Amino acid sequence: MSQILSKLLVTTGAFVLMMSAAGAQEGDTNIAIPTAAIGAGLALIGGGLGIGRIGGSAVEAMARQPEMAGQIQTAMIIAAALVEGATFFALIVCLIV
Repeated sequence: MSQILSKLLVTTGAFVLMMSAAGAQEGDTNIAIPTAAIGAGLALIGGGLGIGRIGGSAVEAMARQPEMAGQIQTAMIIAAALVEGATFFALIVCLIV
């Protein structure tokens, strides 16, 4: 179920970004602003879900192997920073459009 939901969110986000870019090219700002806002919202929701899954999996892994907690925490922070950077980039692209 989560794979279907994630594919649906990615497809919807890509569609919204393409719609906002197409609307901006034609000079029609009536469609560009709402679709950019929807794209920004989807980007933030996706980033939040991604970081939540990273954190949950890391805590579960630390509970299973407490001696590896330091390495797991380091990997978790790096992965969360990468997801946050991609989310921030998507947000800026949506706001620029």
